[in-house]
This record gives sequence, C-alpha cells and structure tokens, in this order.
Amino acid sequence: MSDLENVTIGTFARAAGVNVETIRFYQRKGLLPTPPRWRGGIRRYGSADVRRVKFVKAAQRLGFSLDEIGELLTLEDGTHCGEAAELADLRLADVRAKLADLNRIEAALSKLVSECRAHRGTVTCPLIAALQSSSIDPTGSGTAIKI
Repeated sequence: MSDLENVTIGTFARAAGVNVETIRFYQRKGLLPTPPRWRGGIRRYGSADVRRVKFVKAAQRLGFSLDEIGELLTLEDGTHCGEAAELADLRLADVRAKLADLNRIEAALSKLVSECRAHRGTVTCPLIAALQSSSIDPTGSGTAIKI
C-alpha cells in the first residue's frame, strides 16, 4: 500500500472501494480525519486512511451504526477488547431479536400461504381476510398489523 501515500481523494476513494461523497460524509461524521490542504488546495490521503474506511465499511456490514463505529474507532489500538466486546454483545442481541422477528414473520406468512392454497375458489382469501381483520401479529409484540 505504499503507493497509496499522498494521493488525491479520488484515488483514495477508489482504493477504499467507496465514492468521494462517502469520504466527505465520513469526514463530516468525524469517522475520518480531514487532512490539511497542500499546495494548490488539494487534500492528500494515505494508506492509513484507506484502512480506516475499510474498517468503517466492515463494521457497517456487521450492522454497527455510525455512532457505534465511532466508539469502536476510539478503541482501535486493540487494548480495549472488553469494551469492544460489550458493543458487539449489544449488536448481537439486536441481530438475534431481528432473527426471531423474521422467524415469526416467516411462520405467519407460511401459514397464510398454505391457507390460501387450500382455499382456492372460495369467496374469501385467508391472507386478505387476515390482513383486513388486523389479526396478524408476526412479531409477537402484542400489536397486530394495521392497514
């Protein structure tokens, strides 16, 4: 990556796999430092900046919010594993809750599709009737779907 030292924002963005506006957005959010302008008013970036953007993108793929990523970046020296694990535990709990919701939704839809296939030719479609009566609560939250 030594050839990525002292490069323009366009070259930096390509090397990091993002567009220039993403770089500027991360700078506004405080996730990426804004380097000073050099001769000619052009900012220069290096391989450390590329690594930082790749870190942000990897954390986003795991579902971390930008605020959480900012916290992780403060721990990036590797000596705060316990604190990083706490953030990851929160993210993991959220993922597990979403998976549980998706499993309930899948079960509700599967049941309704089966009922629709079994009731062909009848006047009332079970899926439409269930949605109209607001009797479906696939998340188990106690709140039925409202249309």
